[in-house]
Amino acid sequence: MQVETVVIREATENDLVSIVALFADDPLGGHGDTTEPEALPDYRAAFARISVSQNETLYVAELGGEVVGTFQTMVTTTLTGRGSSAMIIEAVQTRADMRGRGIGAAMIEFAVECARQDGMRLVQLTSNAVRKDAHRFYKRLGFTASHIGFKLKLK
Repeated sequence: MQVETVVIREATENDLVSIVALFADDPLGGHGDTTEPEALPDYRAAFARISVSQNETLYVAELGGEVVGTFQTMVTTTLTGRGSSAMIIEAVQTRADMRGRGIGAAMIEFAVECARQDGMRLVQLTSNAVRKDAHRFYKRLGFTASHIGFKLKLK
């Protein structure tokens, strides 16, 4: 039995509809994502901002030529840690019917290896408090729950 390989690559604008569908299908996210055509210009504008940023990269995971996952990385440099840089992983999403096949682990391991190669001090991420399965998943990959996050919604 041949196991398909997960391919991780930078997202292109052609992937946008598939990426948005991943977020729109997320019942826990609560971000108001939608596949309605009138929302596409908002997603295109965001993609354009991400694609020109030197500190952000949007990725997709493919299996059998289909987009089955996505995540985004950001690099931030602070004066703490002697002026070191850290990678933040955001917007991790695996297509619901593909969970449990190692796609999420492949995406996170890819991001961690990129951070390691780029000399980052650490990799961090946040996860919605209601995502208990995701918390177990991140702990299994070696992450520790070390901080409490806060948000202030502006829109």
